[in-house]
Amino acid sequence: MFGHENLNVYQYSLEYMSWVFDISPKMKGDLQYARSQLIRAAQSIPLNIAEGNGKATPADRRKFFEIARASALECAAIQDVLEVGGFLTKEENTLTKLKLKSIVAMLTKLGGRGFSVNEEERSYGK
Repeated sequence: MFGHENLNVYQYSLEYMSWVFDISPKMKGDLQYARSQLIRAAQSIPLNIAEGNGKATPADRRKFFEIARASALECAAIQDVLEVGGFLTKEENTLTKLKLKSIVAMLTKLGGRGFSVNEEERSYGK
């Protein structure tokens, strides 16, 4: 087993990736761009966690954890777009964002910077 496989944040990111792979085949037509962006951003999370965990210096580790964190935030934004577009329900968006919020919080801690993880409830309308 590799070191990154023992990290909870890595396991959470794989669970999120599994959800993305489950829903992505259903994204057709106008959602193709959001689909490719979501897959790319979601894959970036575990890949950068693994790469960052393998780095020797704190600065190098932080860089990759920050990239993974930014990708998780991008996934949250893509989910909002999918909700506005009627693909995700508000409930599904909120539920999966809880997983992303945990991922962001853990990566914030691993990155060792003073990022904040605050989000107020928002309602998206057409």
